[in-house]
Amino acid sequence: MTDQALEAAIAKLTNDGAAPSVIAAFVDRYARFAGGETGYLHEADLRPLTDPPLLEDLPLDSGAVEALAQTAVVRLNGGLGTSMGLAGPKCLIPVREGLTFLDIVVRQLLALRAAHGVRLPLLLMDSYNTSAGTLAALQAYPELPVDDLPLDFLQSREPKLLADTRMPVQWPADPGLEWCPPGHGDFYPSLHASGLIPRLLAAGFRY
Repeated sequence: MTDQALEAAIAKLTNDGAAPSVIAAFVDRYARFAGGETGYLHEADLRPLTDPPLLEDLPLDSGAVEALAQTAVVRLNGGLGTSMGLAGPKCLIPVREGLTFLDIVVRQLLALRAAHGVRLPLLLMDSYNTSAGTLAALQAYPELPVDDLPLDFLQSREPKLLADTRMPVQWPADPGLEWCPPGHGDFYPSLHASGLIPRLLAAGFRY
């Protein structure tokens, strides 16, 4: 028995140019949704981690510095500040002495580079809503790019589904509203689809 809603969603993703890894991840999420999974982790089912060691108390030996030299920093950056009444990327909200979230992230990374003499590239997983604004803000940091690596790659998008039929939403007046970002779990399919993994490995990055 075929699932017409799933087939319609796959067709929509294919027509949108989605990579096979992105479609496979969507099919897996769809199957979980259709099977009744909610995706929630209830507080009653969680146990706190007690007395974790502080980072400042951990020794930084030569092996750690060697690993840092082979590390690329990937940060999720697809969120908009709509819940706060903003129209742009959430990372551009000023939070401390005129600095934005993005400013603080970049300055922390540049400080690590200077302290340990490592390349430590920054890769932002942007959404189709945040890429342009974020890249424009990053022009204030011309020293940030590493070699020929980009500063961001795009998170995929998937069709919104109707709750009753699970068919893809149709909104001809504004087709952009027919789509949504999959969330943080989309990191691996989107990184794979971006083609950045072989480039990072070829440049000597392992972590």
